[in-house]
Amino acid sequence: MNDTSSSLKEQKDHGTSVFPCGLYEIFPDEPWEGVSHHWHDEIEIIYFMDGNFTLEINMESFSIEKECFCFVNTGELHYIKPLSPCVESAVVFNPRILSFEHYDIAQTRLLQPLVKGELRLPCLIDASHPAFSKLKQEYLDIMNVFHQTGSSLSRNGETVTEDISSQLFIRAGLLKILGILSSFSLLTEPEKTDDYRVEIIKSSLAFIRDHYQEKLYIRTLAHQVNMNEQYFCRFFKKIIGKSPVSYINEYRIKQAIILLQTTDAPVMDICLDCGFNNLGNFLREFKKDTGFTPLQYRKHFSSKKS
Repeated sequence: MNDTSSSLKEQKDHGTSVFPCGLYEIFPDEPWEGVSHHWHDEIEIIYFMDGNFTLEINMESFSIEKECFCFVNTGELHYIKPLSPCVESAVVFNPRILSFEHYDIAQTRLLQPLVKGELRLPCLIDASHPAFSKLKQEYLDIMNVFHQTGSSLSRNGETVTEDISSQLFIRAGLLKILGILSSFSLLTEPEKTDDYRVEIIKSSLAFIRDHYQEKLYIRTLAHQVNMNEQYFCRFFKKIIGKSPVSYINEYRIKQAIILLQTTDAPVMDICLDCGFNNLGNFLREFKKDTGFTPLQYRKHFSSKKS
């Protein structure tokens, strides 16, 4: 069986090339299906403000039913599924933006180990923790800076800033958050894990990310992780919650949506660029996923944007 695929490692950049930090927000009046399994090299701070969620990090599942913060460390496989109308936001940033040129104690004992993955942020901090109110204040200040008129840019659901002063305020806020976590002894060394499943999935997804526009076979993906085809499909579905084929098609459609939003490319070109070799199949999958044809979606998005 053949298929093109997508990686769970995000290939998009967060923030801008000179300031890799972005804000993402979800509101209760917006339809949101959550975030599928993925991982990235950046650190992510998630603020669950309201609603019920299922959160999974490196195969460990958490039920989120009250206001809390979640910290996703670099390289951690994670996904979020909302179970009700919700309010949620996330700041995603490359930890290198916090580093100092001057090597003081903070640089050598905290920032440099964080960049190298030798320090780990805590998984969850809820309102009962004494650090919560301080973390919330700094996080909301960072959000406010992103929202400042004239300093922010919005693209594909992400708010970024190119304003120098705003970048300094955001960097300072992130450093304050690290300072709060450090003062409560919440920065720890990573625990050794022998859960081979995480590394197998990440390896598979890295390969898929690099080849998703090509014609791939499931047996090729299975071979990459030394599994037979049938076992790989069962393994993938058990962890991701859907078959490799279903996930691949959904990922392709997401890439097509980005191209429809950001380019004027013909539908056929987008179809081929996203790994679909059959226009009819592309149109069926697109409508099943979005409820629109590609042209209807582009028109809808353009009118909504204007």
